[in-house]
Amino acid sequence: MHFMSIIYVRLHLHKKRSEVKQPFAQVLGVSLLKPLKGVDPNLISNLETFFTLDHPKYEILLCVQDQDDPAVDVCKKLLGKYPNVDAGLFIGGKKVGINPKINNLMPGYEAAKYGLVWICDSGIRVKPDTLTDLTNQMTEKVGLVHGLPYVADRQGFAATLEQVYFGTSHPRSYISANVTGIKCVTGMSCLMRKDVLDQAGGLVAFAQYIAEDYFMAKAIADRGWKFSMATQVALQNSGSYSIGQFQSRMIRWTKLRINMVPATVLEPVSECFLASLIIGWAAHHVFRWDMMVFFMCHCLAWFIADYIQLTGVQGGPLSFSKLDFAVAWFIRESMAVQIFLSALWDPTISWRTGRYRLRCGGTAEEILDV
Repeated sequence: MHFMSIIYVRLHLHKKRSEVKQPFAQVLGVSLLKPLKGVDPNLISNLETFFTLDHPKYEILLCVQDQDDPAVDVCKKLLGKYPNVDAGLFIGGKKVGINPKINNLMPGYEAAKYGLVWICDSGIRVKPDTLTDLTNQMTEKVGLVHGLPYVADRQGFAATLEQVYFGTSHPRSYISANVTGIKCVTGMSCLMRKDVLDQAGGLVAFAQYIAEDYFMAKAIADRGWKFSMATQVALQNSGSYSIGQFQSRMIRWTKLRINMVPATVLEPVSECFLASLIIGWAAHHVFRWDMMVFFMCHCLAWFIADYIQLTGVQGGPLSFSKLDFAVAWFIRESMAVQIFLSALWDPTISWRTGRYRLRCGGTAEEILDV
């Protein structure tokens, strides 16, 4: 997995692609669906990057659930600042299931006028040519283009911890799965064919799931379409972050994976320390090598491979020192088993403003306080 992901990152990510050269009428039009809730310090700067994309044919559909949400004022400010950008604000959502993100996006999805829909989370920041990169990957046989999740450079140890995770453990699994033909997609930044989604029932069909991105990708794959990964990463740039928030997020994701893919219970053996212990015991049993020496050497090799991969995903110099990396890497690896056990202990999750009880297969029910 290390070798596959490192090689893929070096060959595919951060490569300059030629801009779309077709006449304007033939350029693939894109409807950007932007789910918004609340305001963090980076929201307005993140959103503004979508108003300055260099793609010639796209619309921005800003979706806010509540009228009194402060995100409404941010949207109105940007709409006034960029009157020449094709953009609209949709307030109120439409209750079609338990998934709050789907409910929020429904009015925008129903109003989308282009054949491609780009669902992109509120905390994502883009470059002017990001949409061009995505559409360049949308060839005749491709039904979904996704971006590898990563994290922008920010201040503080919590930001370093997030960047280390999204530059090491996450892309190792994410990339190697896609390289070997396993459809592994996160919904932070996904460009999809709207007609294929409509064949699957539209967004409504996925409102019963919390992990709607997994089931949307599965529906597209089941209809014979291929996936492609953008050359640019999906750059998360939330202005609100902490070690506690990171830990809660990882526990929530693990709970979802366990309920969607039962084989996830084997996931801990793919983490550094447990894998090193197992292979160290095997080396001792078979070759009579010293178990702890082998364990330490294996961890060191893993650590070096992770650093090489992180620099590749970053695509430039890191914003923190090698010592900061070592500390964050050790803490992240030490948290892995605890996060997994916490996910097994409680099957409920808290997301946005609701609490949900997960069911086997990925569906969920909302827990209503009496």
